[in-house]
Formats: sequence, C-alpha cells, structure tokens
Amino acid sequence: MNSAYAVPAVALVVVSTVLVGAFGLRISRTTSDFYVASRTVGPRLNAAAISGEYLSAASFLGIAGLVLVQGPDMLWYPVGYTAGYLVLLLFVAAPLRRSGAYTLPDFAEARLASQAVRRLAGAFVVGVGWLYLLPQLQGAGLTLTVLTGAPPWLGGLIVAVVVTAIVAAGGMRSITFVQAFQYWLKLTALLVPALFLVLAWQGDGAPRRAFDEPAAFREQRAVRVEDTLTLDLTAPLTVTADGTVDGRGHDGTRLRLSAGTHRIEAGTRLTFAPGTEVPEAGRQAGDTLSPSWAESGEDRPLYATYGLILATFLGTMGLPHVVVRFYTSPHGVAARRTTVAVLALVGAFYLLPPVYGALGRLYAPELALTGDADAAVLLLPDRLIGGAGGDLLGALVAGGAFAAFLSTASGLTMAVAGVLTQDVLPARGVRHFRLGTVLAMAVPLAASVLVGGLPAADAVGLAFAVSASSFCPLLVLGIWWRRLTPPGAAAGMLVGGGSALIAVAATMAGLPRGGVVHALLAWPALWSVPLAFLTMVLVSLATPGRVPAGTAAILARFHLPEELRTEVNT
Repeated sequence: MNSAYAVPAVALVVVSTVLVGAFGLRISRTTSDFYVASRTVGPRLNAAAISGEYLSAASFLGIAGLVLVQGPDMLWYPVGYTAGYLVLLLFVAAPLRRSGAYTLPDFAEARLASQAVRRLAGAFVVGVGWLYLLPQLQGAGLTLTVLTGAPPWLGGLIVAVVVTAIVAAGGMRSITFVQAFQYWLKLTALLVPALFLVLAWQGDGAPRRAFDEPAAFREQRAVRVEDTLTLDLTAPLTVTADGTVDGRGHDGTRLRLSAGTHRIEAGTRLTFAPGTEVPEAGRQAGDTLSPSWAESGEDRPLYATYGLILATFLGTMGLPHVVVRFYTSPHGVAARRTTVAVLALVGAFYLLPPVYGALGRLYAPELALTGDADAAVLLLPDRLIGGAGGDLLGALVAGGAFAAFLSTASGLTMAVAGVLTQDVLPARGVRHFRLGTVLAMAVPLAASVLVGGLPAADAVGLAFAVSASSFCPLLVLGIWWRRLTPPGAAAGMLVGGGSALIAVAATMAGLPRGGVVHALLAWPALWSVPLAFLTMVLVSLATPGRVPAGTAAILARFHLPEELRTEVNT
C-alpha cells in the first residue's frame, strides 16, 4: 500500500475526530454533560453513536481475517454481534434507562442498595473495558505498521492520545458526535471499496466460490515469516527458501518438503509457485498466539458455535461502553427506538466484512500463513485494483479502520473513566473525571506495548464471554426478579464472571495446549453463564431476608413508563 495516500487519510481522520470532539466540548458544561450528555440524545443520533463505538477492530478487521482463515463458520460472529441487540431490546434497554443510573455500578447500587455489589460491578466494568481496549490499540498498531512500517506500538499510542484528549475535554457530549460521525465514515470506508473490489473480481476470472477448494496462491508469492512457526503438510511441498528450515540454513534453495511437520525459523523467506496450496501453519510453544482461540472451533465445531452464540447474544447487554449510552436517552421509549435503529445500522455494516474475508482468501491467502489475516481489508485494494485507484481505495479503508479504533476506544475509555471517577478516585467532579480518563487508557496502552495478544475478533469475543457471565445475570435478574439479594448478585458475578475471566487469562497465555480442557476455557460462556445464573438464584433463595427494602417500588420505576409514573406521583 502506498503510504503517500494512506498516511494523509489517517491524519485526516484524526484531525476530523478532534474537530468534531471540539464541537461537543463547546456545549459540555455540567457534570451531567460529561457523564450522560444530560440525557438529551435522540434515537437517531444515539443509534449512530452506539453503532460507531460498537463496530470495533473486531468488526472492521477481525471478522474479515477470521473468514479468510477459517471460512463461513466465522459468520456466527457478525450474526451474534447484531442479534445481541435484539436481546438488549427485549429485556434491558428501557428499564435500564428508567433506572436513572450513570453507570452499571450505579444500577447495581440502586437495585440492591449494596456498596459491596457496586464495587464488584465496578471491578468487572474496568476489567471488561480494559480487555476490550487492548485489541483496539493493537489493531491501530497493526494498521499503521502495514501502512508505513512504523513500530507496532505507535498506532496504539496515537489512538490513546487522541481518545484521552477528546474524552477528558468533552466527556459524553464530545464522543456522542465523534462516534456518530465515525459510524458513517466506517460504513463508507468499507462499502465504496467493496463495490470496486467485487467488480474487479468479477472481471478477473478468479474462482466464483472462495471456499469450495483449499486456499491456494494464484501467482508466485514470497512470504516472510516474522515468528517461528511449523508447517503441517499432508502432501509434499516444493518451495524456495531463504533462511532456516528444519534447523538448516538455505540461501535461495529450492526444497521439496516431505509430508509431516517442518519448523520454519523467524526471518525466513519462502517463495511459493502459482497454484500451490497454502500449507497449514501453527505457532511454536511460548508464542502468545498459540493455540489460537478459534482453533478449538476446528476440533469441536458444535461446542464452539454454541459458545460463540451465547457469548455474543448475551454479552452485548453487559458491555460497559454500550450500556452507558442508553443512559443518555431522554426516556425509556427513546431507548427502545434507539435499539431498533442500532439493529438496522449494525446489520447493514456487517454485510461487508465477510466480502473482504472471501476475497482475501482468493487474493491474499498467505495472510493465513503469516498470522496477519487481520490485515486483509487493508491489502485487498492494492492486490485487486492497484495503481492510483487501489491506493486511493486503500487510503479510504485505512482511514475507516483508524476511525474504528478511535470510536470504540472513546466509548470504552468513557465507561471505564466514569467508574474510576465514582468508585476509585476521592472526588467525582469534572477534574477528577479527567484524571480517571488518563488512568482508564494508561493500563491497556502499557499492556498493548508490553505483551502480545490474540487476533482482534478473538480478543473481543473473550471480552463478550466475561461480560455475558457477569453483567447479563445481574441485569436480567435485577430487572425481572424481585427476590434477587445482594449476596446472590455478588456470588453470581464472582463465580460466573470470575471463572470466565480465569478462562480468558489461561487462553491468552496459551494454556492448556489443546484437548477438551482447552475448548472449555476458550469458549467459557457455555458453562460460565448458566453457572452465574444458577449461583445468583440459589444464593438469593438461601438469603431471603436480604431482599432490599423498597424492591417493589424500584422495580415499578424500572417498568412503568415515565408518563404513568408522573401521573401516579401526582
């Protein structure tokens, strides 16, 4: 990709983000402006803002990468990400808005009158937020590296600085306008190049179906191996090697590798002839990317599919940066209308990443070998179109990708900063909110620099699993079951969310290496969500005397329309 086009496009997105955020700053005056935009955001603007922050690195780059590597089975990701809003619409949106809370910990305290449950909810908000922020920063680093060859930490640093400045300066007012603007930018950045790419594919004579045959190189392709890997060959493979293969050095040697496993050292350059099938690659022990989270889906596809469905369907309602936006709606009806609009906007966007994944399998299959499948969206315009047209379309995609990192990181930083300000810092004013914003970004930024990570969609999927196992039971039972008690809520969050968090940590560390245990840890929602619900119910039933006083009035507030509540009070 020609950086002479792409870098100005990214810079333009960053400058536009700052200018739109500055507009929000002009009308941010009160604490309520900073936290919930004074609860005055209408359904159209709010739906665009929610869609803007929800469509993250996983949506823009990760889904296309997973489809490229593993095929149509990965379409469950966009289905789940979208359908999660249907569950949110049916069970949570309007009652959550009527609760009058600013954050999820506020909701927990209002419903259960417990500081302990509030603090526990705050800890999970921060944990889920940081887990979700990490792939945004790493994705920004990948994008800038592909564009310019810059070090991987630089893109994340740019996103961190811009997001921190916008959120700290204008709070929810600023990021509402920023995220709404960035949704339409991201949609345009995927839709316009996709139209040209499909036209180029139609006139290229390439296969009409990308997944009927194994991925193969359509032309001679040189692949540089950045991290040591193994090639698992089911048939002999002829390749030209410049580097170290199976412990022996080669300098442009033409090799015939027998069927079996071969070790390729980092820095080796392999050149494949046209028509060669892309070999299956695995990482070495000690590599944080191995085994991939999604690998367990290949061995146990039914279990992996159900685990993914449950995590994405139920995890959406507990994502802190999504939930906090419903507090900005004027009333419960507006919250429901917002959710319906979000379903349409998100559904339209998710039609596009699978197109890039399928085309990537045809025109950039080596990305599955190198582990850089998330870069398919960025590379395809140059591969299919080339010239100035390809450079311009690639610049548009690059700008859209950076908008994805900025908008999602803004929402997550806002949610985490709100919790840190209210539950960790000694005061709750605007000045302390700004300090909370810096703290909210500092930890994931340091983690993105110091440690590796999973592919973007994998890491975000793990965040969904933790969210589904902690906040989904709290919200559903807190809104719809009057017998929920503080001990029950705390126990359910600790057991369900805590076990999912441990499973996430083990998976990201590459432990265990495979088998049934690995599948259970890689897709924890299938057992951690029922465990959380069961624990909340059983402990609550065992502590009936701990049901908070005034629970009936609180639930009436959640479920009665605002107009009816006003008449009753009058």
